Amino acid sequence: MGISAYTWRFSEEMPVLDKKLLQILVCPVTKAPLDYDEAKQELVCKASGLAYPVKDGIPVLLEGEARQLTADEKLG
Repeated sequence: MGISAYTWRFSEEMPVLDKKLLQILVCPVTKAPLDYDEAKQELVCKASGLAYPVKDGIPVLLEGEARQLTADEKLG
């Protein structure tokens, strides 16, 4: 009935997040923008140094579910 909070399409390997959704999502810790790493299926926040998983096309924006970025990832 309503519009879904997220949309995704099937590829041969993994779902892809809707670009409009990506424009409004922010890091729950810093409120900074997130970058989508499609290969790793993560939303990355350089400001907090966290990468949030995307599971089955759904962003999991919980600090406890995020992983710390490596030093190289923070620089790149």
